[in-house]
Amino acid sequence: MLRAEDLFDLSQTEHRDLFRDLVYPWDALRQLAEYIEARVQPILKNRCDGVAYIGDKVYIGEGTLVEDGAMIKGPAIIGRNCRIRHNAYIREHVLIGDNCVVGNACELKHCILFNGAQVPHFNYVGDSILGHRAHLGAGVILSNFRSLPGTIWVEVEGERIDTGLRKLGALVGDFAEVGCQAVLNPGSILGRRAVVYPCVNWRGYLPADRIAKNRAAIEIVERRPAEG
Repeated sequence: MLRAEDLFDLSQTEHRDLFRDLVYPWDALRQLAEYIEARVQPILKNRCDGVAYIGDKVYIGEGTLVEDGAMIKGPAIIGRNCRIRHNAYIREHVLIGDNCVVGNACELKHCILFNGAQVPHFNYVGDSILGHRAHLGAGVILSNFRSLPGTIWVEVEGERIDTGLRKLGALVGDFAEVGCQAVLNPGSILGRRAVVYPCVNWRGYLPADRIAKNRAAIEIVERRPAEG
């Protein structure tokens, strides 16, 4: 059985209670909204570079910089020494740890970022968990909604499990890397230090220390002068 501890170092979040006594790691997302609503204090210890919108139910820790044009709707709890960059869009029920980066034109919704996670450029992260120092390349999408009816199933080492969730993005383990423009389909799981190469369309479970490559052929042809 896949446990939260198999993917994430729970010492790298101040919210480890959210993972206590779970059957599966994605079960943390079931109770995320209630957890944040019960604990969020509207205290802003950050500094702003320019003008940002910050909602009523938002906590931001010391040393965090929120850049011009960012929108943090909340409820959200954001840790210390983070960078929330220009035009970042942080929606409802988001937990962000210490030393995280949320970059330009990134959208976060109902998700958890462990300490040091980086979502730096044009990313969508919905109904997902990113582990300690997990990194998404530019344009990476964590798709969280299947087109067909029904709940999302997860397949781990030959076992097929119904999550019971209509929306579930990806669980990205500690130190995992996802290359530019890759897509992780609903219910994808990456083990610790796993790597997904750029432009890969990934579905399923990638164990720790494995690499998912795209072997699509590239054709090279001679460039001819334009006819005139």
